[in-house]
This record gives sequence, C-alpha cells and structure tokens, in this order.
Amino acid sequence: MKRLLQINVEANYGSTGRIASDIGDLVISEGWESHIAYGRIKKDTPSSTYKIAKTPSIYNHVLQTRLLDRHGLASTQDTKRLIAFIQELKPSLVHMHNLHGYYLNYEKLFHYLKTVDIPLVWTLHDCWALTGHCTHYEDIGCYKWQKSCHSCPQKKEYPTSWMADRSAKNHQLKKEVFGQQEHLNIVTVSNWLNRQVGQSYLKNHNTVTIYNGIDTSIFKPRKNRFLLKRYDLFGKFIILGVASVWSEKKGLADFISLSKGLKKDEVIVLIGLNKEQIKTLPDNIIGLERTSSLSELVSWYSIASVYLNASVEESFGMTTAEALACGTPVIVYDATACPEMVIPEIVKVVAKRDINGIRSAINEIKVGFNIENHNRCRNHVVSNFDKNDRYKEYFRLYKGLLYPSRKQKKTVHER
Repeated sequence: MKRLLQINVEANYGSTGRIASDIGDLVISEGWESHIAYGRIKKDTPSSTYKIAKTPSIYNHVLQTRLLDRHGLASTQDTKRLIAFIQELKPSLVHMHNLHGYYLNYEKLFHYLKTVDIPLVWTLHDCWALTGHCTHYEDIGCYKWQKSCHSCPQKKEYPTSWMADRSAKNHQLKKEVFGQQEHLNIVTVSNWLNRQVGQSYLKNHNTVTIYNGIDTSIFKPRKNRFLLKRYDLFGKFIILGVASVWSEKKGLADFISLSKGLKKDEVIVLIGLNKEQIKTLPDNIIGLERTSSLSELVSWYSIASVYLNASVEESFGMTTAEALACGTPVIVYDATACPEMVIPEIVKVVAKRDINGIRSAINEIKVGFNIENHNRCRNHVVSNFDKNDRYKEYFRLYKGLLYPSRKQKKTVHER
C-alpha cells in the first residue's frame, strides 16, 4: 500500500491545513494511507496525524526569529523527532506545504531528505521559499531575491525580526538547501507564482501549477435571513471583505477610505478583525472577528452584494473563489495572482488601491448584475476550482513520480 506523508503548519485548519486534509481524503479513497505531520494546530481529519512542535520549542522559535532573524532554523529537537518518525513510517512520497510558522528546522529536514530516495513535492502557497525573509514582496517592489537578498526592507513584516537582519545569509542558505535538493518537484498555486519561481534559484526544478480547490458542496448560495435581521441589513447593498488577519496589505485602510463615500443604502462588512480594530471602525462598517463556522462564512458570502478582495498580494486568492462559488460578484486589484480569477462581466479588476475604481465597479455591479451572472460566478468556480478536480491533479502527479515514464520530465513555468 502506498503511503503519503504531508508536512504543514496546520492540519484541517486554515486554508493550507484544509488543503492537506482534502488531499489526504482523496488518497485514502484511492486505497493509500494518508499521514499529516503538522506544526501547531489541527482539527479532526481522516488522515493519521503527528504533531511536530512542542509548546516550549515554539516559543524558542519565535524568540530566535524576533531577535536573530533565524526563522525556520530553530525547533531542532522537534525536527529530529520528525525525521525519526519519517524513518519509521517509510512514506512512499513526501508532500510539503508551508514550512514556515515557528515549528520546523528546514535545514535539518532537507539534509535528511537528501539522503533518502523518496519523491518530494513542495506546494508553495507564498513566496517565503524564494526570499531571505518575507513571504511577499510585490507591494514594495523588492526583487533582490532574484539574485541575492540583503538589507531587507521588510524585516519587521512576518516573520518579524526586531533586531537582526539575516536576510543575506538566509537567502544563501535556502539556495544551498532547497536549490540543490534532488527529487524535488515544485507546485505553485497560480501562474503568477509559477513565473516567480521561474526567476528564482528554484527555476531548474520540475515546476507545475495546480490551483487551490474549494468544496463547492459547502461553498454554494445559501441565503440567511437571520444575519440580515441581526445586523439590520435588509435592503442594504452589502460590500464584504474577509481575511484571517487584517493589515494594510490586506486592504483595511482601503475599506475605510471607501466607507467615506458610501451611499445611504450601502454598508461594508469585514470579517476577521481583532477587537482593537473593530473599535476604530466608522459607523458604516460592521466589523466582526474571525469565524470558525464555515456555515456562517458561506452565509455571509451568499448575502453579500459584492465581495471586495482589496489585498495587494495574493498567491491565489481563496476567499475570492469562495465568494464566487456562492454566486457573489467580486472586485479585485490588478496585482499578483488576483487577475487569474477574471471572467468577463463577473470579476471587476481595478488598479491597486484605486478607490475611485472600486466605486465605479460597485456602481456597474449595482446596475447590471442579474441572476444569470450569479450562476456564471458559481459555474466558473465549479469548472476551475472544485477541490475534487484540482486534487486529482496532485494524485496524477504522485503517480507520475512513483511510476515515471521513460520520457524526460520537463520544467514547466506556465499552466
């Protein structure tokens, strides 16, 4: 029996955790064993799970990150235990997701993986693997990573370092550890990210794009009169925004700017704010904390008149796909992977931080959106981002690695 081991910071929690769990469900249905080694948080999943990080080690990892800019280079003992677990498990294939998140020593793990003949798949959900520090760089236009990182302008962005700037050493080490790894196959979650890999030290690895998938049996139109009544939203044009953590790059300031010109029948609803952020909002923005209820989230997507993804840096844009699956039109910025969701008359693309452009897009949607377009929103997601189809692509990739044909594999930098 084939045995899949996935490694991620979470298991069946958060976007990447749910992706790992869904892939596990698929391989189990195909007669494989599925195991997920996770860093910190999990919810129940049919896959067998192994927790990597112990709490004291996580705190030590945070401290080394904050003071020494050594993210991904602490948690040594936890990683040694993970390696022992892998040796005992003897997986047929190892699939890695987010290796950052204060739980793993990537240098120790990759040095071990280089000694064993196991196919490796690494799904990049952001740009951390390409840089000496940050997970995204487009907003500030920093492209040092294409040659050599140094003097990092985002040292205080996640993973935050308060003191040291180790970006040059980190970048060089990643080149040595990741760039020279045999049996490594890169998966990117968008064509945009694929092109970034093609300009990095990972460009010589086999690289393919597999879009993230969502559960279209859960994310589907579901009206909720209770929410409309509870928040006095009957007859309102609802502009929705969702994020796990709200920041300037996620567009919080843009929503506040947009609120200054709202019409009387319009209201903004933001989900995922913290208590302090909620206290500072103007009266025409309803601020809510992060919800762990998918049912509630689907209801918000469904009752929204438009979903605005004001993020300036997206490797894929999961919330955009979720909103579309619920039949809701969306507005995105012309930045990073966001335009890949574009279909005419449904997704409005505006220039980055162009509040007037957002206002115009809202006006167009208020006037011209109809039931046919609601159906087109959902059909687009069902055709392109349904998890059952997308994760079958992973299974085909796995089989191709375990049973390679005689044809020479090619490096691909476009879907």
